[in-house]
Amino acid sequence: MKILHTADWHIGKKLHKHELSEDFDFFIHWLIEYIRRENINVLLISGDIFDLANPSSDARKQYYQALVKLQQLDCKIIATGGNHDSPAMLNAPGDLLRALDMEIIGGLPEKLEDTIIPVYNRQNEIELVVAAIPYLRDSDLRSGAGASNYEDRLEAIREGIKNIFRSAAEICQEKYAGIPVIAMGHLYTAGIQTSESERDIQIGNLAAFQASQFGAYFSYVALGHIHKPQKVNAEIPVFYSGSPIPLSFSERKDEKSVLIIDTDKGFQPESIGLPNFRKLIRLSGNLEELQMKLNGLENRSELTSLIEVDLVEEQYDAQKIYALDSLVNDFNREGFEIVKQRVQFKNRVHGAAELYEKEQKLEDLKPKDVFKELISKHEYGEEAKNEILSAFDEILEEVQSENISE
Repeated sequence: MKILHTADWHIGKKLHKHELSEDFDFFIHWLIEYIRRENINVLLISGDIFDLANPSSDARKQYYQALVKLQQLDCKIIATGGNHDSPAMLNAPGDLLRALDMEIIGGLPEKLEDTIIPVYNRQNEIELVVAAIPYLRDSDLRSGAGASNYEDRLEAIREGIKNIFRSAAEICQEKYAGIPVIAMGHLYTAGIQTSESERDIQIGNLAAFQASQFGAYFSYVALGHIHKPQKVNAEIPVFYSGSPIPLSFSERKDEKSVLIIDTDKGFQPESIGLPNFRKLIRLSGNLEELQMKLNGLENRSELTSLIEVDLVEEQYDAQKIYALDSLVNDFNREGFEIVKQRVQFKNRVHGAAELYEKEQKLEDLKPKDVFKELISKHEYGEEAKNEILSAFDEILEEVQSENISE
């Protein structure tokens, strides 16, 4: 049996207000052709199907169109919700999708047994079991109960994650003894590399989960949440497939991929590189250097290449800011688009507050960055500060995952 592991589709994603819908269409076209050519039996999507909990109508349409195309293949689809997804929105068409041999687990169900999905072969025998664990929220882990301080709460989160995966393993062992089990998860494990596009949320950072706590029962753990493809150090095969397309300029050099498991050969996956549909380019230098680099660009991607421009000069000069604006506004090269510009003067010294206000644009700031700046103006002890940040993380997570109806 062949299983394809992917994650972090982030349908509806915008990069500096530039739509990435074309990138996703190119990926789906490639994915369908690959599944058909390689006779893939199972497709796993480990969370963050959408970029927003309340996706636009265009993003929803793109999602359902992708499912319609995938359903025409002889391939079972199992997907879980991530921290960007609304569990209610993903779960809503559940009965209809199950009738089409698609299992979508948006959020942790009341009965953990409902995440355990047997996969049948052509002889109608159970050949594989998938423990489809979605992103785990505080309400799923009940991490606040009995936590007397900040560190206790973080430990309770880790213990809650461990218990859910251990309980899933016990259910599989009891109901499907001797059958290989793949676990899906959407979380942050200790010691891995992240990018700018991954939200700094409570479970996703400070409460990093040790991969050794997955135990030894699962044959493979298919993870999402981290956009850089990578192997996690554990007793069993634990892998992040990464996102199929670059979602930030920090991912511009990542080699995007999907992972293929052929159970006839074992559970060590093979990495299959994805085509580079769009180039993300970051240019830096003084005005003359930027002009030369922009003139020397060559178009090698199927979609418009997006550019970030960083002007770096020694001395402050307002005229150079104006000249950069003119350079960007006058840039008109087919196949390229400048989507962001920054200015840095090395020898102009500001106070910290002034730097924060003038060098950073509003769209660059994360909510937690703004909140940290706010509480830095107050004299809190370290323990109190951690408790405040923890409470903010809870509120932020709730806001980000809320299914807004407007």
